[in-house]
Amino acid sequence: MTSTLISRAVPDAAGRRLTIVVGYDGSTPAFSALERGIRLATVLDTDLLLVTTWSYPQVASATGFGSWSPEEDAQNLVKAVVAKVFPAGSPPWFRTSVLEGQSASILLEQSKGAEMLIVGSRGHGGFSGLLLGSVSSACAEHADCPVLVMHGESTRPLNLAAGTHLASVPA
Repeated sequence: MTSTLISRAVPDAAGRRLTIVVGYDGSTPAFSALERGIRLATVLDTDLLLVTTWSYPQVASATGFGSWSPEEDAQNLVKAVVAKVFPAGSPPWFRTSVLEGQSASILLEQSKGAEMLIVGSRGHGGFSGLLLGSVSSACAEHADCPVLVMHGESTRPLNLAAGTHLASVPA
């Protein structure tokens, strides 16, 4: 039986650190994707980019949307999950991006040159009986990097208590 050595990621030819991109929409599979992304980023010594998208609904309203802002909702979603997984503050290798547009297109663009793209199997869209949602299907089919699609809840939740060094989080 042979063993495989996992080597630490090194910067690319331009000196940039390698990145794992995680798509996040607040769903349970997306949270599992974030947890797995954190584990992999710590083991592989890469950066992690959490991407959340937003857009105005296509249904127009005669009264407009009032004071509601989908961008603000998306930013608050990201702030809440970052506070949950990094209660003592996020590490320097972790970044977030909240962008307007279609989720699949943005994730495909953000993952160009990435080590991996991680998404949930189904987000908050309709057709809950589907095994893969439209975003995860599009990413798996069109990404330029490997794609990991997470299903359901993680069986090994992160334990990131204050003072926990993420390199010690088991993969």
